[in-house]
Amino acid sequence: MNTSPLPDTAAPTPGRRAESQAVYAGLAAGAVGAIYGLLVGVFAPDLQLAGQADSFAVWAACGAAVVAAAASTTEYWRARNRPGQEWRQTLPSWKFIVNTISVVIVHTALAFVAVYALYRVLAMGFIGLPIVTFWAVVLMAVTLGMTAWIVFLSVSAMTTQRMSSLLLAFIAIGTLTAMVTTPDPKWWTIHFSHLGSFEDDLSSWVFNGTLMAAGLLVTTFAVYIANDMRALAAAGVLENPRGPRIVPVLFAIMGIMLACVGVFPVDVNLALHNLSASGMAAMFLVLLIGGPKFLRGMPRTYFVASWAFLAAMVASVILFIPAVGFFSLTAFEIIVFALIFGWIAVFIRFLGVAGRQD
Repeated sequence: MNTSPLPDTAAPTPGRRAESQAVYAGLAAGAVGAIYGLLVGVFAPDLQLAGQADSFAVWAACGAAVVAAAASTTEYWRARNRPGQEWRQTLPSWKFIVNTISVVIVHTALAFVAVYALYRVLAMGFIGLPIVTFWAVVLMAVTLGMTAWIVFLSVSAMTTQRMSSLLLAFIAIGTLTAMVTTPDPKWWTIHFSHLGSFEDDLSSWVFNGTLMAAGLLVTTFAVYIANDMRALAAAGVLENPRGPRIVPVLFAIMGIMLACVGVFPVDVNLALHNLSASGMAAMFLVLLIGGPKFLRGMPRTYFVASWAFLAAMVASVILFIPAVGFFSLTAFEIIVFALIFGWIAVFIRFLGVAGRQD
């Protein structure tokens, strides 16, 4: 038994009950997927794998999204009674509901994007292959069954570490999918946010939706960080008692700003779009610069890494300014984006080992 008062932010191995329930959920979803695939095969015969507005990839992605929504809603609600998750029962009802919604939205969106991207890649290897009814049943059963199994295990033991991994995976898959599906292959010559400026195009929906869902997830992420930091402060690891209150608030604001970047695409409201992006970057800088005060007690290596991220940010700004002009706007935006989420990953890793001697 772990008697340490320190938080366990590492993603734990699900228990035997969770593993068993995940398999049953996968089998049930697979059966539903077989029926769904039969209907798709009968009423939409000879679909192409991908590349069309009405393709098997779209049908499979929609089915995976529905299954992911059902699995994540059910298990995340039930998982608060599992070992290590009991602290979620103490959250105010509104906060728990918001957290549930964000986890469900991200798993649903990630399932849709991941399945769609997978079939797009398969379509490149099987060019022109029609999906007959038999293969529609098989592929849909496998797709929905695997989706339910993976999502069920993901939400059964959600921790800060797992949530950060989910956030990074979601951002990466969502933005890459938007890049490869955009109607403008030269988007990178304009700016990164240009990906979300194509009205009624799937790539823009994916890009803006990814930012909005990721922003919502970061606000939930802040709740988990607050819980971990309170435990570290109670154990005497974090020396500033205000840190567990201030840092999660800064993360929540960062999440709201990130969501607003997607809510206000550049072609809808440029001023609010830029203000939101700047607000997210500002919260990142406050967390970096204020780290030695708010996070006093963290491992020294963490602060070395934070200063390295800050130096990289300053160097990027210098290389971007017109007087230098080495970086294009697209390169600058992508680099800043990568620095923010790269730092989040480093912060969570060190938060998980703070106060430990091994």
